[in-house]
Amino acid sequence: MALSVNQGFDLFLQQLTPTVGEREAKARHRRSVETSLQAAAFGVSLFRETGSFTHGTGVRGYCDVDLLASIKAGRPNSSDTALGWVKSALQASFPSTEVVIRRPTVQVRFTEGAETWEVLPAFLTFRGGDTSVYDIPGAAGGWMDTAPTAHLAYVNEVNQRPVAVGGANKLARLVKAWKYYNRVPVSSFYLEMRAAQYMADEPNFIAVWDICGLLEKLDGHQLAGMNDPKNKAGRFAACSSDATRREALSKLRTGAIRARKALDAHQKDDQATAFTYLSLLFGGRFPSR
Repeated sequence: MALSVNQGFDLFLQQLTPTVGEREAKARHRRSVETSLQAAAFGVSLFRETGSFTHGTGVRGYCDVDLLASIKAGRPNSSDTALGWVKSALQASFPSTEVVIRRPTVQVRFTEGAETWEVLPAFLTFRGGDTSVYDIPGAAGGWMDTAPTAHLAYVNEVNQRPVAVGGANKLARLVKAWKYYNRVPVSSFYLEMRAAQYMADEPNFIAVWDICGLLEKLDGHQLAGMNDPKNKAGRFAACSSDATRREALSKLRTGAIRARKALDAHQKDDQATAFTYLSLLFGGRFPSR
């Protein structure tokens, strides 16, 4: 029997979820990365895993491990300096491994990139009261602030709403899959927070409706910066530069149109057309009927 659109999304979400083996492989080098940074002259007072693995929004095959390193040394004027500190320490510990700066992190690409750690240099501030707020390198330069525990709490709160349990994480995973499969240069963290914000006002989660609604909303406000929903940090930028933003907006417009055509076909019970546009939306990765 051919899949319905709803069944197709159920299967797709299963396929997007990282495997246990992938999670174990990604965590394999945590101890050595932490040891490297703790031995560095700048010192580290705390490590915290952040990002999609921790938030439960990762996409299979695209989940790098994000590690926030709270640095003991005073914050330098330039975020380039902090990134250079971390890169030098990691290169010294892993001379045969590729170590590169990809703002706002330093990437350590173990096994030729199959296991990638992204290390975020962070400096604890006293701006958050009971919430830890850090200064971290900005995507395009300079410094920005972040409150990782507050952001995780926000995603979890929305995800656990009784009327749509799991909906925020599922929508975040779908919109990240759209990003990865279409090579859209937009921040995964931004998409995750926008997905949670969108689901905070929804009465339920229906994938074909909500991916269309989210993409159209993003297109409508042209990937505008997002205020911190917990009011602990500054605004989140969607892209690292004007050039990447222009590219992202072009691909977003195409994605929103395809999502709308898929939804319209679904409402008309034209399943074949709906699947055609969903395949286009997700770069040919959506299940076939």
